[in-house]
Amino acid sequence: MSDAAPSRLALLSRWAAERHGLPAEEIDLRLAAGDASFRRYYRLSLPGGVTRMLMDAPPEQEDSHPFVAIARRWAAAGLPVPRLHGEDLARGFLELDDLGDTPLQACFGHEDDAATLAWHERAIALIHELQNRAGPDALPRFDRALLGRELDLFPEWCLGEWLDLAPPPGWGDLREALIASALSQPVVTVHRDYDAMNLMVHGDTLHLIDFQDAVAGPLSYDLISLLRGRYCRFDADRFATWVEAFYRRAQADGRLPAGVETATFLAQAQAMAAQRSLKVLGIFCRLTLRDHKSGYLERLPHFLAHLEESLAGLDGHADVKAWLADTFRPALAARLEGTE
Repeated sequence: MSDAAPSRLALLSRWAAERHGLPAEEIDLRLAAGDASFRRYYRLSLPGGVTRMLMDAPPEQEDSHPFVAIARRWAAAGLPVPRLHGEDLARGFLELDDLGDTPLQACFGHEDDAATLAWHERAIALIHELQNRAGPDALPRFDRALLGRELDLFPEWCLGEWLDLAPPPGWGDLREALIASALSQPVVTVHRDYDAMNLMVHGDTLHLIDFQDAVAGPLSYDLISLLRGRYCRFDADRFATWVEAFYRRAQADGRLPAGVETATFLAQAQAMAAQRSLKVLGIFCRLTLRDHKSGYLERLPHFLAHLEESLAGLDGHADVKAWLADTFRPALAARLEGTE
């Protein structure tokens, strides 16, 4: 039924039984999903055919208070989030709507397929809804310190712990430039992991999940998480077209000042994409080395390509660009070959 600790599974089953007035032996729980954290999700089948999703988030490792607070605020704002049916934050248990088994990436084909492009359009439209309906004031600030910690995952975990490489020449300048670019953008509500796997297709609606790490941060962050995520690689023209359309909509409804030029916003988006790619390269190595989670190393070349494309859209940083091609890419390929 699960790879969770038996004691927690027994507690979760007992909690569900008590909530629904059922004998413990009649509780039907099936593991539905795990994620990169310590959270696990179970499908609870109730009499009459109703199903719910139970979240098991061990409180010593996961704080579910932000998830609950954000879920309530976003639901009140009319955003598509799973409804909360029950909670026990002391033990780390939540009962939620069952949104099925279709994350957005299951609807993707090739990058150029009409359906793939259409689903991306819908996901971008939902970003506009999120930013316009949910104010960022109650969220933690995506400030200089947090941006820096994210960037530092790359030299610490990807270079130091996994590849035994020193940071490239010009790393300090690039780090500062990416932070400054992010901080120059308008502040909005940011999901912070707006990847296709965190958008569930249920009926004809896209639902937001895994939003517990939401912050008040840069306008382009969620757009970049989607367009330079783990499932698709779009060419430069397609990327620029989507970024420009987002820019026009954000200016039209006041999220972006009228004085910001298209080229400026595109450069900000490229810098944001470089920041996130560096963060992901570091996180995926940390998940592998520290948390002993499998399947992440094989995604590193995909995000290296995202990083190279993002930096190609920015002026300067020639030393880092050359190092990526001449040192990092060969070292990554050799290390991955050695893990096969």
